[in-house]
This record gives sequence, C-alpha cells and structure tokens, in this order.
Amino acid sequence: MHKVTPWEVKGNIDYDQLMKEFGVSKIDDDLLKRIKKKAGALHHFLRRNIFFGHRDLNFILDEYDKGNTFFLYTGRAPSGHTHLGHLVPWMFTKWLQDKFNVELYFQFPDEEKFLFKNNLTLEDTKKYTYENMLDVIALGFDPKKTHFLVDTVHANLMYPEALKVAKRITFSTVKAAFGLTNESNIGSIFYTSMQAVPAFLPSVIKKKKIPCLIPHAIDQDPHFRVSRDVIPKLGYYKPASIQCRFLPGLAGMDKDGKMSASEESTAIYTIDDAQTVKHKINKYAFSGGQATIEEHRKKGGNPDIDIAYQWLLFFEEDDAKLHKIYADYKSGKLLSGELKAILIEKLNTFLKVHQQKRKAAEKKIEKFMFHL
Repeated sequence: MHKVTPWEVKGNIDYDQLMKEFGVSKIDDDLLKRIKKKAGALHHFLRRNIFFGHRDLNFILDEYDKGNTFFLYTGRAPSGHTHLGHLVPWMFTKWLQDKFNVELYFQFPDEEKFLFKNNLTLEDTKKYTYENMLDVIALGFDPKKTHFLVDTVHANLMYPEALKVAKRITFSTVKAAFGLTNESNIGSIFYTSMQAVPAFLPSVIKKKKIPCLIPHAIDQDPHFRVSRDVIPKLGYYKPASIQCRFLPGLAGMDKDGKMSASEESTAIYTIDDAQTVKHKINKYAFSGGQATIEEHRKKGGNPDIDIAYQWLLFFEEDDAKLHKIYADYKSGKLLSGELKAILIEKLNTFLKVHQQKRKAAEKKIEKFMFHL
C-alpha cells in the first residue's frame, strides 16, 4: 500500500497504480521517438523510465512544431536543505531548457510549507528559499531564460491571478484532491491557487496564449490536475506535465517511499561533505546482497532492491557501465560493499563540483529573480 499526496509519500510506490489513480498517461515508445527526434538524444531519465508519465506532451510537441514555443514551469517549496531527490526533476528541466531553448519559470512557494508544517516559521522558509536557490543556480540554468518567482516577494504580481483561480475551485474539490479536512487551516485550502499561477502567468504578461510544460515528481500532480480544469476557463492553455518517480530513501523502497528532507538518515543533502556521504551510504543504504561473502558469491545480489544500484540508475549516465554493474552484482562478482563504493565515488565527484558552483551562485541570485 502507498500513500501519495503533495505533502506525504509513504510505502512501496506502485507507479502503474498511481498513473491510474491520477489519470496520467504512460510515456510510450512513439513519444520517446518524437522527443529524440526534436532533442537529438534522450536523457537517461527518459531511457530508464524515471520520467514515466505525462499529460498532453503530444500537444506541447505539436505546438512546438508550429513554432509556438512552450515555456517550462517547476519549483521547490522550501522547508529544509536540498537533498539529491530534489535535484532529479531540476536536472531534467535543465536538459529540456537546453535542448528546446525555452524559458523557465521556477516557483519558490515560501508560504506553502509554513502553512502545512507547524514547526516552520516564515523566517525559516525565507532562509531555505535562499539555500535552495543556490542549488538550482548551481545546476547551470541559463540566467537569461530562467526566472525565479517567490510567492511572498512576487505577491503583487501573482495574487490577482491566484484570485481568478480560487474563485473557480470549490472547497469540496480541494478536500477531495488533497485530502484536506474541515480542520485544515484556511491558508492551506487557498494555497493551490498560488501554485497554479506560474502555469499561465507568462501568457498573462505577454498577452498571448503560450503552452506550458511542467516537469515534476508525481506527488505534485494533484495541484495541476485541479488547475487544468480552471486555467482554460481563464482563456489559457491547459498546462501539460511530465512526471518522474522518486529517488528512494536510503532505508529501502518499501520503507519510506521517497527521500525526506526532514529525516537525515533517508537523505543525502547537497551540502553534505565527502565523509558524511560515505558514512550515510555505508550505514543506511539498504543492501540487496546476501548475508555472507560466500553466499553472495554463490547466489549473487538483487540489484532491483539494492539502494546503491537504484541510485546509480539516476546518477550514472553511462548505460554500458550501469549494465555491467547490474550483471556483476547479480552474478555475485560484485559485492555489496563494492557497489556502495561505486556510488559513494559517483556522488562525491558530483557534489564536489556542485558545491563549488553553489558557492559561486551566491553572487548570482539577483540575475535570476523575475522582474517585469
């Protein structure tokens, strides 16, 4: 059994079941061929079914063919330091920006987690907004084409549009879509109206209908499912979306669904040093290996449940290298400790560069802030 809402993910996620529940379409081979033809290649997240579902992606490509270029919209609700799971949709969004040469509106709804978490103040979410911005910039987005929207900073721009959305969504719809109750605070009930705004804000500003594509993790889908019913009534295109699965938490895929920013033993943060990364993976990463070396050599390991291998699916781009790791582990040639060591080296190499870029990003934030 799983539970998936924008604020809580629990259990062993059945993605096929989730697609049925949410009404999301599978990215099939025809669509992959279409993307490859336009982009010149397929991102390894597409090749490996990490981005697996979509809404109206064919419409986006049809419009692109006609010369009606889409824009991208994604975001991060700041409630803690960025962990590696957060980077997954952003890395893919950057690839889309580069391949299709499009603008990105990146929302930081700094009020969301304040409304949904009792232990967070607005000062906390402001601090984490700054920290999270550094990680987004460090991934290499184009500052000329990337626009940060911060809900409390850009409220004068966003609030009038959010009101138009809010007027068309009933309390019963919000309760059903998000699992809210009569005890939920009224800010949380209104919040989804703000999350809808970047999906059509460029169309408002430029006074023409521009298609929107939203790359996001599947748990955020209810926001866009609700907003897709409303936005056409305001005279704009329904936003299209492309969904990814979660980077599993270190404890295992059936334990915690996805990595949690608030549970350190499930997560690796972008600010973790090399020693911390090594310690966390060696101590917490669930192994698919056997109880003893002798038994492992004889029976082999199970990469399909081994967290070190599952993370390499996300972070090792070389298909041939990944295939060899899979085969060696399954045959018993590669031991669990050796597999963990491969992942540790991969992540620490990545994080060393990322942290240098993150430091350099401190001087660049203003370039990314949206200004009319």
